Amino acid sequence: MFRTPLELFRALAILEAISWTLLILGLVLRALTDIAIGVTVGGGIHGFVFLSYGATVILVAKNNRWRPWPTLVALVSAVIPYATIPTEIWLHRTGRLAGAWRLEATEDPRDALWHDRLLRWFLGRPWVLAVLIAVALVALYAVLLLVGPPGGRS
Repeated sequence: MFRTPLELFRALAILEAISWTLLILGLVLRALTDIAIGVTVGGGIHGFVFLSYGATVILVAKNNRWRPWPTLVALVSAVIPYATIPTEIWLHRTGRLAGAWRLEATEDPRDALWHDRLLRWFLGRPWVLAVLIAVALVALYAVLLLVGPPGGRS
């Protein structure tokens, strides 16, 4: 489905921007009409896509061996409306989204590390990785729903 890290990252960066639009439209709807369902739906979608984008950043950063700075910039970009799009453009232009999924070990000594071997194992089994990430995201999302929205309940 996503043959390269670029394809996956780009898709989630765009989805994150779309989810910001849904949330903002819900906020406007609530402000103009006092109907809160738009915030509930838009916020729920945005929250799940936000977590998915974060997981994607971590996966692509590990695969492409980013240093901490670009990883941090990519993670923080999800907090700022629409910032994932220019972040994706910057990462792409600087070559940080280039290349394929690392499915095979190379001569690089980092490939012998346990977490790199584990990454390759999961990347070689994309459905297992997708299910594992989905289960983790749903669990985290459920916990966050139980905790409540940022700023508390009104």
